[in-house]
Amino acid sequence: MQAEIHPAYKEVEVKCSCGYVTQIRSTLGHDTLAIEVCSQCHPFYTGKQKIVDTAGRVDKFTRKFKKKSGDKAEGAAGA
Repeated sequence: MQAEIHPAYKEVEVKCSCGYVTQIRSTLGHDTLAIEVCSQCHPFYTGKQKIVDTAGRVDKFTRKFKKKSGDKAEGAAGA
């Protein structure tokens, strides 16, 4: 293994836009890392996730799927 070819692996401070600050180890050339979303404020991790249904697409898909699955079931029962 060659000497002096690997980047320095040091402590880095991570700051989220919500105010959460933590320490990690990284080869990043800076002493701080600014992020927009972390596990403390992301909706998936906080339980505040919302499903946005634009123009009723989920309902439209559900109706279409029910029709197709119902047709197959009726066709198999009649044969």
